[in-house]
Order: sequence, then C-alpha cells, then structure tokens
Amino acid sequence: MTEPTYEVVKSGFVALVGRPNAGKSTLVNALVGSKVAITSNTPQTTRHRLRAIVDQEDAQIVFVDTPGLHKPEDALGEELNRSAMMALSDVDVACLVIDASQQIGPGDRWVAHRVAEAKAARVLILTKVDIARPEEVEKQLVVARGLAKFDEVVVCSAREAFNLDGVIAAVKSHLPDGPRYFPRDMPTDQSVVVMLAEFIRERVLHNTRDEVPHAVGVVIEDMKYSKKSDTTTIMAIIFVERESQKGIIVGKSGDMIRKIGTDARVDLERLLGTKVYLDLRVKVKKDWRRDASQIKRFGYGEGR
Repeated sequence: MTEPTYEVVKSGFVALVGRPNAGKSTLVNALVGSKVAITSNTPQTTRHRLRAIVDQEDAQIVFVDTPGLHKPEDALGEELNRSAMMALSDVDVACLVIDASQQIGPGDRWVAHRVAEAKAARVLILTKVDIARPEEVEKQLVVARGLAKFDEVVVCSAREAFNLDGVIAAVKSHLPDGPRYFPRDMPTDQSVVVMLAEFIRERVLHNTRDEVPHAVGVVIEDMKYSKKSDTTTIMAIIFVERESQKGIIVGKSGDMIRKIGTDARVDLERLLGTKVYLDLRVKVKKDWRRDASQIKRFGYGEGR
C-alpha cells in the first residue's frame, strides 16, 4: 500500500447546530481563540455557514458554524434553514448546542431530530452554564440527553472558557485520520470582504433594536489600500427595507451612523492590520428578505 504524501492527523468537519441564540458563534470564537464569527442577542445573527479551524499538533478540527434553525417567515429564513441542514449532510461529527439557561422546547426537539438523522457521530453540548444555576444545568442535562442518542455529552461556558478542552476532546475522538484541509495559520475560510461586511452588520445589531436588525444587509462596495498612509478605505452600504429603518440607522444629525462606524472600525483595523477609513451609506431595498436574488447578492445562506 502506498504511503500518503501528506501529514496524517486527526482531521474532519464538525457541525454546530441549534436554535437561534443557542451560543454557537460565541462558542466557535472561544474554541478558535479569535473573533471569526459575529455575535448578538438578535435571532438570525449568523447568516453564513462559516468554517472555523482549530489546528493542533496532532489534529485539525474544522467547526462549521450554522444559522440557527427556526420556523422561517420569509425567503431569507428558508435559505438560512437550508444552509444549516446542508451542514449536517457531510460532516464527521454533528453537535447539538443547547442553551443551559433556556427551557428546552419544541424547537430544540425539532433540531435534535435532524441531528439524530445525521450520518455522523453525535455530540450534545450544553453551553452557557455560567449563567445557569447548578440545579438548572442538571435538569437541562436530563431533558437534553433524552432528545437523541448521543455519543458524547459536554457542558461548557464559552464566555468563561470553561471546559473548552472538553469540547475539543469530545469531537476529536470521533474524527478519522486524514490531511490538514487548511493552512495551519488560517482561522476561518471566510473571505476578508465577507468578514468586513459582517463586522459592520454586527455593530448595527448592537446599536439598534426592534425590527431594524432583521432587515439589515451589508455590502462592501469598494476597498482600497494606501501604502503611503497605511490606510484602507472601505465604502460599505447598509441596506434596509423601510425609510423609517434608514432614519433609525442614520440617527439624529447622523449620530447613529457615526457611532456604528466608530465601533466597527475597531474590528476592521484588527482584521486588516491597517488604519481604516470607513465610508458608510444607508439605502432602502424594499422587502429584500423576500427576494431570492437579493439574498443571493448579500451572499447569505448558500448564496455566496
């Protein structure tokens, strides 16, 4: 038998699925050790199927962060659900992520059923245990264990970095021998342009409320780097569905859009390693979440 020409390690793909706000993206960032996924308390924060890479001397684990599975109300919701379901179709490990601080309901059971159908090892991850009382965690574990037949069960806290090694060990034990699929210094497969747009959208989510976050999409229109000033100039458009939403994002005398830009520049400069001049504009694209062509333009779900 011919020996492989590549370094053989434990390697494979691990899908993280769960209800919206279960803590998947926060967990991914904690496992990777850097910010690759945006987070907020708004449902549907995650709109891209993101791959985040944990590289070790004897393993390379590719975590697939997915949009939260939910009852869709528009074409965008349907696309995000499709993206999450596709992630389960071709992975080595399927992880059901359950929020320890929230009562397990029909949504969790629906997601668990999909995990049970996956042709992969199954791992139950009970996260956010830092904000749940010990007795709540024990109760959640009893109920969650009954949702499906799991090969491994792990409790952890991404924010407190509690038992992240336990998560790694649980999934690693079910990975096959194989190659490193990505360069060792690559934390994610997301393109820089997608990450820039997402970091801007994250700042919109954190600074606005009510119906505005759901209706926001961000497109990077132009990006230029000046070696002389070591500055990257980025022109981005924030799309919304209503004139009233545009007014909220712009704010009185432009106060809100300036705050969004100031907040976003911190992450953009960290990502690019340069100074950033950010030109933000807001445009209305009526009912874009119901338009498949517009969803594809934003690159959400499987559209990219």
